[in-house]
This record gives sequence, C-alpha cells and structure tokens, in this order.
Amino acid sequence: MVRGDLFWGLQGALDRRGLGPVAGVDEAGAGACAGPLVVAACVLKQGDAAKLTELTDSKMMTAKARDRVYDLILARAVDYSVIVIPTEEVDLYGIRVMNLEGMRRAAAALRVSPGYILTDGFRVPGLTAPNAAVIKGDRSVACIAAASVLAKVTRDRIMAGYHEDFPHYGFDVHKGYSTSDHLAALREHGPSDVHRWSYTNVATVAVKHGLRPVRPVLLTYAALEKAMETPAAAGLAAVLDEALEPQLSLPLHALAAGVGHNERSAGGAAARSPARSRGGARIS
Repeated sequence: MVRGDLFWGLQGALDRRGLGPVAGVDEAGAGACAGPLVVAACVLKQGDAAKLTELTDSKMMTAKARDRVYDLILARAVDYSVIVIPTEEVDLYGIRVMNLEGMRRAAAALRVSPGYILTDGFRVPGLTAPNAAVIKGDRSVACIAAASVLAKVTRDRIMAGYHEDFPHYGFDVHKGYSTSDHLAALREHGPSDVHRWSYTNVATVAVKHGLRPVRPVLLTYAALEKAMETPAAAGLAAVLDEALEPQLSLPLHALAAGVGHNERSAGGAAARSPARSRGGARIS
C-alpha cells in the first residue's frame, strides 16, 4: 500500500521501469444509498498527466470542470472502461462485494492489457495484473484521478436521468447520497426502486411505510437490528416470515452479527460472491 503524496510521480516511476502501461481504477457511488455503483479504469499516455491541468480528485472539482476533463480523458486516454453496477446487484451481494467485483470487471474490460494496476484506497484481489493500493490515489496518481472522473461523471448523469422519473427525491442535486434533504424526502415518500433497500436507513424507512422489497435483498444484522427497534418491528417480523417462505423468490437474507452497517461492510464471506469477472460495456 502506498501513501498518496507522490504528486503524479508513482505512475511515471512504474512506466520508466518497464511496468506499464499503468491502469488506474476508482469508483463513484459506494457511499450513496440510492443509484448504481460505477467503476472505471483508465490508462493514460506516458507523461500525459501534465497536459490535463485540471485533473484531480473528481470530488474536488466543479461539475463544469469534471465535464471538461471527462471529454479530454475520452479523447486522450490510451484506453478506458466504465462499468455500471445496478442497484439490484448492490442489494443482492452487498456494496463491499460489488465494489471489489466492479474493480475487477473494469480492469478486465480494458482492451489494452495493463502491466500494473493502481487502485484507490484498498487492495483488490483477483485483478488481471500486479497491483497496489494508493491511499488518496485519486489525488496523487493521474490514472486513478482520471478513472474517478469517468466514474463520477457517468454516475452523475445517470442520477440526473433518475430525477426525471422521481423528481420528489432530488436525485439531480444530491446524486443519491444521504444528505438532509434526501433523507427528508426518503422519510416522506418511502424508498423507490432506485434506492438500495439493503442499506440500514432505507430498510428502516421501508418498514415504517409498510413496504417490502421487490427484489432479493441482502440485509446486514445491523439493518435488521435497527429496524427491529422501530414501532413497526412487528411488521418487519411479518415481512421476514413471509419472505422466508420456500415458495417465494424474493428472500431477505441477514448476515451474522458483528458485520456492521452495510454502507461500509460487504457481507464478506457470508455473501455469495459473483463470478470473478462478468465483463461490461464501455460507456462514453
């Protein structure tokens, strides 16, 4: 694991030592409670980072700057891939599992085989090349920063599209993250199909509205424990009893105690992991 204080130097050092092409991988939407998880991989030309003068962590850029840099990356990158993981998969397997799987898919979808892969923040097992995690990599490694821009712009545009179908949630503003306005709308209207029903805050509100998921959902112990504390706990118990009926195809699975809130946990080994890579479409 590398600390993110190298100011674009790490990628160049790997290239000079013959370990290129270097691919950066990053995600957008892991912390949101609604919308897809988007993961991107990007390979930049050697030494090209200096020509992307506005490039940095996508979260630190204005929307207009991100759009400008997004277009430049598409025009100048050696290769890139963007993987959109729908809410249904996040709910079925858990965000941590799908975050790792999304990074594997993004790397595998590159047409250029990378000699080295750098990921933002944490190691990803099962990648297609030697790899390392870089803390705050989206601020210090150009190809990771480029991947973060591709992922965030793609996801922001998807969420703006959802706003047309669900205008009362304000997806065009908060992009599915748990802002005070979003949580207020969630409490008032209940969750939509765009929301991640496996998340504690969404599951709790669903119970209060007497709603049950329309797809398979992986609930952590924390989500169940939180929901059981509400006055609607009896309703949740009834939903669970019904969901566990063998003839139904929409089960609610609960992970073991101690897993924690699944906004930050994966379900780990308790969740059945999908295949290592399922590929993915390039989005531009």
